[in-house]
Amino acid sequence: MSAVVLALCLSGMLAAPPARAATGGCGGQLVKSLPLGSGSGSGEVRVYKSRAQACAATFAREPGARRPMAVSIQPRGGVPVRDAGQFTRYAGPVVVGAINRCVYVKGSIGVESVESGWILC
Repeated sequence: MSAVVLALCLSGMLAAPPARAATGGCGGQLVKSLPLGSGSGSGEVRVYKSRAQACAATFAREPGARRPMAVSIQPRGGVPVRDAGQFTRYAGPVVVGAINRCVYVKGSIGVESVESGWILC
């Protein structure tokens, strides 16, 4: 690694790779997209699945001002894992073990919310 790249990495000036940023930090393949409303506070909840895990993140359609956002994922028979707060682009990722398990996903941006029901069964 060159000294310039190393210096930029250490200073935090290099952005996350575009593919990783586009998934909100989730690994695996996109398996479900749940739309959230149609206004400026809208977006979607994306669910990703790898061999052993399920991951979810809520994405704003138009990143910008901080607004309340949340995402949770719960494996059947387990407890939900949640991320909530004031975010500009996305909430999450939240990850659970999901080998042969259904998951229940919820997400919200402002007053808009969506639930998946039991999926990935």
